Amino acid sequence: MTEPISSQVASQVLKGRKALVCGIANEYSIAYGCAKAFRELGADVAITYATEKAKAYVEPLARQLEAPLLMPLDVSRPGDLEAVFEGIEKTWGTLDMLVHSIAWAPLEDLQGGLLNCSADGFAKAIDVSCHSFIRMARLAAPLMKDGGTMFTMSYYGANKVVPNYNVMGPVKAALEASARYLAYELGPRGIRVHPISPGPLKTRAASGLKDFDLLLSAAAERAPLGELVDIMDVGFTCAYLATPYARRLSGETVYVDGGVHIMA
Repeated sequence: MTEPISSQVASQVLKGRKALVCGIANEYSIAYGCAKAFRELGADVAITYATEKAKAYVEPLARQLEAPLLMPLDVSRPGDLEAVFEGIEKTWGTLDMLVHSIAWAPLEDLQGGLLNCSADGFAKAIDVSCHSFIRMARLAAPLMKDGGTMFTMSYYGANKVVPNYNVMGPVKAALEASARYLAYELGPRGIRVHPISPGPLKTRAASGLKDFDLLLSAAAERAPLGELVDIMDVGFTCAYLATPYARRLSGETVYVDGGVHIMA
């Protein structure tokens, strides 16, 4: 049997690099997979938590990752983002990697279909799930003094209709487009931007989607590799993209889904 990827990794290719990972809710979060992969490859990792309730789950993970910074971050609360980046600047003075793994929409707008989505719900979904990445990029860029890499998490439903994905489809499409424009604007500063599109995973964020278990089953059946991906598959993909081995890659949506997106 093939050993897990993590046990095969011996290189410290990211040693000394500084990473901020936003969006960890628990040990099943995609963001945690990214933070763990970065740490295994030698990077120092700072992480955030969204609420005091979430802190109880995130704090033990921060200890495991030896994170020097564990900070509250609700992107809809004025001042939170600025405080996080002030903490990064005070502690490290620099930043090499940023992971934005944050998405939210009001439940009634998420489950009610796009035709029934309210203007207020759509605006909140765009602000939290998309524009917050732009705000993060604006604050992170000055700290990426020698270049860096920014990641945000998308999904196949940004480009093709996925039943029951509803308002998050247009929102993720806007997120991918924003990432491409940021890649263009930040490229001259040596900063690369990647929208990452993982296959469906059992995360807390996905639990709000109607019939999500059916989506998981369908993805496993359609994947050329015949199985679902996990959070470490996503994490190590991001880690690779943050290394010098990927120094000429930017702006493309990178699918980590076992090949599901290539199927008709």
